[in-house]
Amino acid sequence: MSKPLPLRPRIFHAPNERYMIVVGEYNKEFTDALVEHASAALYEKDPQPVVELITVPGAFEIPLVVQMIASRKEHAAIVALGVILRGETAHADLIATTLTASLQKISLDHEVPVIHEVLLLDNEEQARARCMGEELNRGREAGKAALEMARITSSLKERKEHH
Repeated sequence: MSKPLPLRPRIFHAPNERYMIVVGEYNKEFTDALVEHASAALYEKDPQPVVELITVPGAFEIPLVVQMIASRKEHAAIVALGVILRGETAHADLIATTLTASLQKISLDHEVPVIHEVLLLDNEEQARARCMGEELNRGREAGKAALEMARITSSLKERKEHH
């Protein structure tokens, strides 16, 4: 006989929670749309977030800035946004692979949620669908993930402090 699962307590975080968006400027048409949708998701669910934005030249430069921000521990979450379009060489894949490993390491080392939505895409059609579309919008998903991870990590930190 199965028992119903207990209700999960709702975890709220303080108003005026700070979020940082770090975005690569390369493929600006698409990255601007990612920023717009991520910001909208943050403002939609949080009563009064403080959303800050830093732009960097391209995707490769994102981890350094994320590292510097994460080390300060001033933000509930950091959202990394960018668009890498594959070309005829392995360059895009190399950047995407090292960027992914770097962002994950930063998040783990500093215990700060780093939301990775630096997209590696084959073409502009895929970029348009994921950055500007309503159905698959990765910017909106990044904003929602930042909020949820901020809630989860805040709750875990509070538990740790009470023990």
